[in-house]
Amino acid sequence: MLDKAGYELEFCEDFAAPALDPSRWVAHYLPQWTTPERSGARYELHPGLLRLRIDADQPAWRPEDGEMRVSNIQTGTFSGPLGSAIGQHRHRPDLMVRTAQPASRLYAPSSGLAEAVLRASSDPTCMLAFWLVGFEEEAPDCSGEICVAELFGHAITPRHCRVRIGVKAHNDPRLHDDVEDVAFGFDATGWHTYSAEWTPEHVSFFVDDQLVRAVHQRIDYPLQLMVDLFEFPRGSDRHPAGYPKTGEVRAVRAYRAAS
Repeated sequence: MLDKAGYELEFCEDFAAPALDPSRWVAHYLPQWTTPERSGARYELHPGLLRLRIDADQPAWRPEDGEMRVSNIQTGTFSGPLGSAIGQHRHRPDLMVRTAQPASRLYAPSSGLAEAVLRASSDPTCMLAFWLVGFEEEAPDCSGEICVAELFGHAITPRHCRVRIGVKAHNDPRLHDDVEDVAFGFDATGWHTYSAEWTPEHVSFFVDDQLVRAVHQRIDYPLQLMVDLFEFPRGSDRHPAGYPKTGEVRAVRAYRAAS
């Protein structure tokens, strides 16, 4: 079982306020690689609940990457100037900055424990995810990712689910991809807590406070938190009756080692 006795709560978001706190969250997905109307999150706030939405009229995040839509909140932004190739989470080599972002490190721990309480959708075109991603301001190769949970709708049934969990190297040559689809005997459309504890020696992954994976790789640089709902449409024909598509977040918390 997850033991929090050696930790102090450092970041606690329960979505009780009537608006997202701009000192904690940027409501865009990697806005440097696209334009604001494409990166901006669609969402609703209810007392104690963030509901991320994909709407029928929502544009694709980046047309060069196909029809993918995303609503995301993250705890930082960073990029180089307009037209440069400098920016976080470079998923392809030809990326150029379209909307320059100031370095805004709202919350980016280098070690500790982070968790999100999520309720996913079983829509086969959707994925709800919680990631810790390299901030990259200090060095472009500090770009690894702790994939705390990726919840694909096609992998969810009323009695079982598979959750993608692990470490992704991206552009960090010191890391290698170590990701696994872990099977569970529960319905991920209900509330569950997905956690990662990381030190310079290893990353341990928990679901509902039970250890489910351990990866022995070193990630010791600042990581920003990202919570996102993706849609991967099968084509450009998207019927309005099928929207909005949603994923829900009840809390995001992070802890540091107790002094």
